[in-house]
Amino acid sequence: MANPIFNLLVSPLLLVLMIGSTTSGSSASVVVYNVVSMGARPDGRTDSTKAFLDAWEAACASVRSAVIYVPRGQFLLRNAATFKGQCRNSDITFRIDGVLLSPPYFSDDHWISFQYVKGVSIYGGTLDAQGSALWACRTEGHNCPKGATSLFFSNSQDIVINGLESVNSKMFHIVIDGCKNVDVRGVLVKAPGDSPNTDGIHVQQSTGVTIVRSGIHTGDDCISVGPGTSNLWIEQVDCGPGHGISIGSLAKSYDEPGVQNVTVKGVAFRGTTNGLRIKAWGRPSKGFVRNVLFQHAYMSNVENPIVIDQNYCPHDHCPHEGSGVAISHVTYEDIRGTSATQVAVKFDCSPRNPCTGIRLMDVKLSYNGNHAALSSCSHADGTAYGFVIPASCF
Repeated sequence: MANPIFNLLVSPLLLVLMIGSTTSGSSASVVVYNVVSMGARPDGRTDSTKAFLDAWEAACASVRSAVIYVPRGQFLLRNAATFKGQCRNSDITFRIDGVLLSPPYFSDDHWISFQYVKGVSIYGGTLDAQGSALWACRTEGHNCPKGATSLFFSNSQDIVINGLESVNSKMFHIVIDGCKNVDVRGVLVKAPGDSPNTDGIHVQQSTGVTIVRSGIHTGDDCISVGPGTSNLWIEQVDCGPGHGISIGSLAKSYDEPGVQNVTVKGVAFRGTTNGLRIKAWGRPSKGFVRNVLFQHAYMSNVENPIVIDQNYCPHDHCPHEGSGVAISHVTYEDIRGTSATQVAVKFDCSPRNPCTGIRLMDVKLSYNGNHAALSSCSHADGTAYGFVIPASCF
């Protein structure tokens, strides 16, 4: 059943709704801006970028809580839509019932971005970046645009993303960079398994991020965790196709901040190239990874279910200097399912900074469903508890 508030949004430029009352007898008001009333066209052809930016400017300047409403239909945002703070208002909601379309080719780094905002929520809607033309251009080896992130949050706090669908992003679908207190739930990410660099959700330089009850099916990492991330909670995520959930790659720079206090639980991996992965380049770095819990994961035909790779180098010209990233106190508990390769558990750590404090608890992984899987360890130290299959190589 549709929300009766939004059924009223047909033609007014501005509608002030009085909703509820406080115990003191005063009323709380919400200001609603309908992007169609501000000039947007739901035909999928007319550029509606200005209408969205005008709605944001009005909501940002409002002293009342504000809703920017996007009704049903297709809205083309031909240019980058950048929503900037600092706003007078710290309670702005995007309620999206329609589809936002990107042009097939796009020259900016970010398609829809929020910068220096506080208290912004996005409910519902679909972001369709129409990335297939760019992917084909890259496959054919032409001189192609770089590609844009579909939804980018930077230097922001108290953010909610709920019920959003992101399809066919040109690059990353959702990036959270330099943010605090971000709640992502009920998100659906979709792109073909061979689409390049289409990470589902990337988190870096952020704290207090929660990602729950979401489905991520794409061509790169379902969720990637970059340097400077702390207090990250991931739960009940369905991943595949894709490259799994990855902390890293790290050690891209020497003064890189570390990753700590990460929990990943209740995740299902289906046909992914990796499951639970930590990866770092083999070069000096001040970075680290510590206090990570991987718990209650299910693997179905995953190529590398459990992997730490401190010699990460997907291309030529590998540094081979020994990773400076210190990896410690990583726990794998109740990890079950099938590996598509015989080595289901691989810890390839650095002789310069061996992995320490690795714990395996109640792990049961088989190769192709009914064959014995193997473990491989290099410069890794840890302990095993309960039943651990394949047997630990510590």
